[in-house]
Amino acid sequence: MMRSFTMQRLATMGRKKNTPTSAMKVQYDRLCRGARCGSSLAGANLFQMDFNNSQVARIEKLDAERRGLMHATEGIACRGGLESRRHSTISAPPAQQVTSFPSLVIGANRSLLPQGTFAEAQAAFLDPPDDVVETLLDQLLANKIGIVAHYYMDVELQGVLFKMKQRQLDLLEQQRSGTKFEHEIPEFPLVAVADSLKMGDDAVQMCTKSNVRSIICLGVDFMSESVSAIMSKNGYAHVPVYRATTKHIGCSLAESAEGDAYKAWLAKCASSEKKSLHVVYINTSLETKAVSSSIIPTITCTSSNVLQTILQASSQVGPSDLQICYGPDTYMGENLVSLLDAVIQSEWSDERIKSDLHPAHDQGTIKALRDNINVYPSGNCVVHHMFGDSVVQTVERDYDDAYVTAHLEVPGEMFQIALRKSLDDEGVVGSTSNILNFIERKVSEEAAKSADGDETKRLKFILGTEAGMVTSIVRSVQDILETNQCSNVEAEIVFPVSSDAVKVVEGEESLGLDIVPGVSGGEGCSTAGGCATCPFMKMNDIDAVLDIVEMIESENEKDELKLVQHLPPNRLHGKEINGKNAVELGIEPIVYMREFMKEKRLSAGLVNRL
Repeated sequence: MMRSFTMQRLATMGRKKNTPTSAMKVQYDRLCRGARCGSSLAGANLFQMDFNNSQVARIEKLDAERRGLMHATEGIACRGGLESRRHSTISAPPAQQVTSFPSLVIGANRSLLPQGTFAEAQAAFLDPPDDVVETLLDQLLANKIGIVAHYYMDVELQGVLFKMKQRQLDLLEQQRSGTKFEHEIPEFPLVAVADSLKMGDDAVQMCTKSNVRSIICLGVDFMSESVSAIMSKNGYAHVPVYRATTKHIGCSLAESAEGDAYKAWLAKCASSEKKSLHVVYINTSLETKAVSSSIIPTITCTSSNVLQTILQASSQVGPSDLQICYGPDTYMGENLVSLLDAVIQSEWSDERIKSDLHPAHDQGTIKALRDNINVYPSGNCVVHHMFGDSVVQTVERDYDDAYVTAHLEVPGEMFQIALRKSLDDEGVVGSTSNILNFIERKVSEEAAKSADGDETKRLKFILGTEAGMVTSIVRSVQDILETNQCSNVEAEIVFPVSSDAVKVVEGEESLGLDIVPGVSGGEGCSTAGGCATCPFMKMNDIDAVLDIVEMIESENEKDELKLVQHLPPNRLHGKEINGKNAVELGIEPIVYMREFMKEKRLSAGLVNRL
């Protein structure tokens, strides 16, 4: 078992400052020090509501190009007569030579077999030493600290977090059986790994049920900002939320919605003769949501509920009367259009549409919805941009027997493969949760079927999203196989990594790894423009968590001043937009989404705005 310098620090609590934690971290630290995915504009600029002619012209040109591509691009032949267009205005990375992909085989007795150096790097920290887990968990319990983290965290960090959560549950069972501990074990876990929306909900639960006094939020800046806002809305504004670093933790996708181009696009949408609803991806800043709300009626969405959101909005307001303006993720928006195209071109019956999609829709209304979707033409995530031509060619050529999963944010080519496969239940398109649930279901079905067989069955899954999600997948699959006492089923998680997304490492820096994610032009990323794993998420690491815990524990004035620098960005505090409180405007689209998730209808307040 590989053990990083950080692990040694946890075991001894006596490390030197700035000690590298692993070869991967050396690479990612360099990237994140040397590059940011754009810079956030000053708050004042985002509240400026006038646009010059060149800005509006640029948006109109981009939109015209997108519309032209939609009608000019030929369909591709699919199984069962399905045709679906590929028309993203953001081109995927150009073709590169890819032979086979690295993978991680999960087998009986919690065994792991990494194949390829990228997989070795992912697997190295999945099972951290027990003393590491005990030490950090004890500090969380003693200081009443909660940790919420995104699925895409550093694999070393996720390994520790998952094992801490399980250890707390084990201790809780012992406490219920009468065992006494120095610190009471709370009912709700002090560690939660989730998507960006649930991170806020988990933080609230930690405050309510575990009485935590502070939250460490591991993600990019808009996530800590959102967690803090949700906690404030639920009465926990007094509980501080700390980021892993004092530096800006950017996000290429979120920041694509923070410039004048996005505001100009929204203004153009709002000027339409049709009623217009802005459906904004949850992975954007509170500032973006506030500014959007001041221009056009806005509701947030997740990758799990975006399809149902647009289907319900269209049926409730009228498919021919409502324009859906989706942003900022161009890939996700165009993939939604492709999905509707698939339903139309494969000639789903009205009965199937009503049962499988939405009870108020049929072929005619789906066509009207598709024709009234306006997708922002220039926003994408640096991670999902990785899945370009070379990856697609290798999947089609060498992995025909594999299940294919694709996040809604991936380029159209990868999405099309997963979409075609999903029609035969051989793939899934959707959110990280949808992908995890699909893999769990397939493994559970095979484990139940093969429990008494002799022949080993290996299920292959192409992981069409950020590689950090593998930690959650490994834990789930191991638990399923163990629960079913199944020794003849394996799950192989295949990482579709572009060939130039690795770098040869020599000397002391390698720490035993010959190749790690990254290329010389930008560690962790492909020269074609995408990243195998998110370099910004990797600014969160175990070392940073330890530093924050120690500062909270010390309770001295110097450390308290340092902790202030770890608070989330607060660009909206004390500001108004068009006479309305900016923070309230930023939270409004999230409230509309929560009401939709609860009632399965757009709220009266949002409909009135439309």
